[in-house]
Amino acid sequence: MYIAMNRFKVAAGSESDFETVWRNRDSSLAEVPGFVEFRLLRGKANEEEGYTLYSSHTVWKSEADFQNWTKSENFRAAHRNAGDRKAMYKGPPVFEGFNVVDGI
Repeated sequence: MYIAMNRFKVAAGSESDFETVWRNRDSSLAEVPGFVEFRLLRGKANEEEGYTLYSSHTVWKSEADFQNWTKSENFRAAHRNAGDRKAMYKGPPVFEGFNVVDGI
């Protein structure tokens, strides 16, 4: 099993817009071989730096399944307008990928 996460620093005041984008996007993940589950996680606000931390969290049967998705038309379609919303973020998303340690 493989977990892929992107961390986003969402500018204070843009949280509702950010969540709406995720709620309304057509990712087609359910159609992708190896996809298991998606969650959008909201962390605490960092008032000093003016952002709220979010993480997109996807679970895949394997890292290869995730990599195949990143090379697919479904991936390109899901991320097509991402650059249009730069004002919503405090910097680019940060990717983290993890292979699950079996038996623990």
